[in-house]
Amino acid sequence: MPRRSPIRDARELRRQQTEAESLLWSVVRGRQVCHLKFRRQHPEPPFILDFACVSAMLGVELDGSYHEGQLSKDTEREAFLRRKGWDIIRFTNEDVLADPECVAIAIARHLSLQYEFKKRSGGLSSITDRHRLDREEKQRSRE
Repeated sequence: MPRRSPIRDARELRRQQTEAESLLWSVVRGRQVCHLKFRRQHPEPPFILDFACVSAMLGVELDGSYHEGQLSKDTEREAFLRRKGWDIIRFTNEDVLADPECVAIAIARHLSLQYEFKKRSGGLSSITDRHRLDREEKQRSRE
């Protein structure tokens, strides 16, 4: 059986990201949160971190319903990553889908940083766009 490539696996995970991963990526990409550079599906063999800020050695993991039966595996995985110097913070998919900005604030606080969000130039920002879309939807429902 051929060995799997962590880089190939990470690329495949990027193509198949969940809605929560996509939403959080739109928030943390482009140094929008506290000027931190994040990578998504970052290989740390034999594992792949959902999101990684290498400069802070912070791994951000999103847990869906799949993880409910995975507690012992997740604990072993997290211990391995911590031994390699990574700090890990976990959120549920529901946390991200309900309030991505709250997750971004929690990431900043975890790193003892003052939360700062700067919309990336030339791109859309899920936080500002989602709030705008929510306001527009509420306005339409009142009409």
